[in-house]
Amino acid sequence: MKAADFIYHRATGVAEALRYMEDYDGEARLLAGGQSLMPMLNMRLWRPAALIDINALSELAEVTAQGEETHLGALVRHATLETSPLIAARLPLLATMVRFIGDHQIRRRGTIGGSLVQGDPASEMPLGCLVLGAEINAVGPAGARMIAIEDFYDGAYATALEADELLTEIRFAVHPPHFAFHELCRRHNDFAVLSVAATGHFSADGGWHGLRIGLGGVNDRPVLAEASMALLEGSSLSDADIAAAGEAALGAIDPPSDIRGSAEYRAHLVPRYIAKALRDLRLSAQG
Repeated sequence: MKAADFIYHRATGVAEALRYMEDYDGEARLLAGGQSLMPMLNMRLWRPAALIDINALSELAEVTAQGEETHLGALVRHATLETSPLIAARLPLLATMVRFIGDHQIRRRGTIGGSLVQGDPASEMPLGCLVLGAEINAVGPAGARMIAIEDFYDGAYATALEADELLTEIRFAVHPPHFAFHELCRRHNDFAVLSVAATGHFSADGGWHGLRIGLGGVNDRPVLAEASMALLEGSSLSDADIAAAGEAALGAIDPPSDIRGSAEYRAHLVPRYIAKALRDLRLSAQG
């Protein structure tokens, strides 16, 4: 199929993009990488009145170090996350996770902002941003506001952005020293059956602190395994600790059944993939 008719606009600045969005009163869509948008248009799942192309907004394509924080513009491409020395040094979890997204062509066009706004529950970037505690900068007619990533999703493919708001930037605090990521796909770089990302600090007393464990593909949005995180605070990540944390994580999930796996299969995998990630954390501290 081909997309239904729409009007095309190419914005040259944030203010112009917002003006177009206001003109169409929620009936327009923003075009960045288009890796999710174009298939939805061609299948006529979306029939917007207009497309607003924001690829000319170069100010949204920057990666910057702001003191201890790292700021990513919404138009930063996945390929930049994959190859940037600054990202490798300051956000290594994202640099690892982005290699699981699609193929090289998709990563050349797809953007981190587009991935976050799409809100696919199995997508890598929403999960990575959740585990790293990112903040989202959104701009609309009323001005700018910051949204904690924990508050950004209302459900599958649904965000807290208003219809006339534009995601402009994602901000990250200091990356924890240890991280791990595991993902299961039916085939290489397919949509994830489930994924687990974890970060933490290992102290001189042999305990782990500030652990964050995130799960993708097992709820209507990426979720933190908060019961597991609380259980592991100060622990040594012994095998018994890890096993208990895996079981505790089951309270955070409500997995779907689809062509990639049943809800029961995903629930079966969650403790096992948490164990993989936590063992990697433990090994990174030993190394």
